Amino acid sequence: MREIALYGRKVEDLHRTAVIDFVAKLKLEGFGIWCNQALLETEGFDLSDAQAFDHGDELPETVEFILSIGGDGTLLDATVFTRNFTIPILGLNTGRLGFLAALASSDLRSAVKPILEKNYDFEERAMLTLETSDGLFGDLNFALNELTLHKKNTSSMIKIDAKIGDEFLNFYWADGLIISTPTGSTAYSLSCGGPIIMPGSDNFVITPIAPHNLNVRPIVVPDNREIRLNVEGRDESFLVSLDSRSESIEAGAELIVRLSQKKLKLVALPGYSYLKTIRKKLNWGLDIRN
Repeated sequence: MREIALYGRKVEDLHRTAVIDFVAKLKLEGFGIWCNQALLETEGFDLSDAQAFDHGDELPETVEFILSIGGDGTLLDATVFTRNFTIPILGLNTGRLGFLAALASSDLRSAVKPILEKNYDFEERAMLTLETSDGLFGDLNFALNELTLHKKNTSSMIKIDAKIGDEFLNFYWADGLIISTPTGSTAYSLSCGGPIIMPGSDNFVITPIAPHNLNVRPIVVPDNREIRLNVEGRDESFLVSLDSRSESIEAGAELIVRLSQKKLKLVALPGYSYLKTIRKKLNWGLDIRN
């Protein structure tokens, strides 16, 4: 029996009918359905015969893909359920912008046929990993979008010593620093003035957050080099985030950022194009001067 999994926080009324119809059509074709507990408990979302899961190891590797229902943040949360990144993710955008979750609920009806025929591809996305002396984040020390180092309990800026390998890069006096993958270049880094990097470019982007020195700008570095960070400031601890997961880190601790050996797989249905998504989300190619 073929299987898919649904993951989300809730399904808004606007999208609920489309999702339920999509699932019903797959069930008629013999698909088994898994669903995270929070989504099953959404009012009006009746999937009583679906199998529930709360942890990634509860999903069998036979699941063909996870349908992430929400925005890009929901898709980032779904990465922890991919069974060591063997299960791909298809992002259904019920949020706002949606660079990762590019499928609209109005597209679900036309998505049934290529899914039944397995007429879809996979787009691999690079991730980064974080190494610290105390094993911060445990087994979840990876990020699809970015690592963010940020001040915690003060309005004062922090000082970040950044190295590429063993070579000194810069002292950043700023509110924080973002280390972004190409996928994450359209997220927090972009809002802080970083460039858009196409997936597969084999780069990281180092983007300062509100730097004190105005001559400090984002820099693109190869992802085959490790990035070493040390942070100082008036506080004794600071905030480090991997996508949507955050932990405190003590002043003086070293953070080592590397390219992950594993890659996340996104489901690419017929007609999908990264450049098409960028043009649509950012209104490129449109004359909006008037």
